[in-house]
Amino acid sequence: MKSDDELKKENPELYKVAREGGTEAPFSSKFLDHNEKGTYNCAVCANPLFPSDTKFHSDIQGLAGWPSFDEVIPGSVEYKVDDSFGMHRTEVLCAKCKSHLGHLFDDPEAKTGKHFCANGVCLEFQKEDK
Repeated sequence: MKSDDELKKENPELYKVAREGGTEAPFSSKFLDHNEKGTYNCAVCANPLFPSDTKFHSDIQGLAGWPSFDEVIPGSVEYKVDDSFGMHRTEVLCAKCKSHLGHLFDDPEAKTGKHFCANGVCLEFQKEDK
């Protein structure tokens, strides 16, 4: 795992989102329309987070534009109340390195009723071995 100084120098956008709780620009993630089979891991520490079969496309205003998942790998994330910017949300953090990944919302259109809205810059993809 990289130190905060190394991360800030090597990837300022990832540092801003993962360490400072920022948000990447909507529709900027290379994983938005990504559909390969595998696992999405934390870009900071490589902790496996989301199986590819839990990824879905969302058109919900305010949630569209970021990779969406309806389930995480058990034990891979932690949750924190986030009342910033006058909103009540649930922040999603990597359980291993505590990086900010995004937020969790209720979503009746999602298979599980949950919508993990992730910042793609915080993710790396590991393709499934065939």
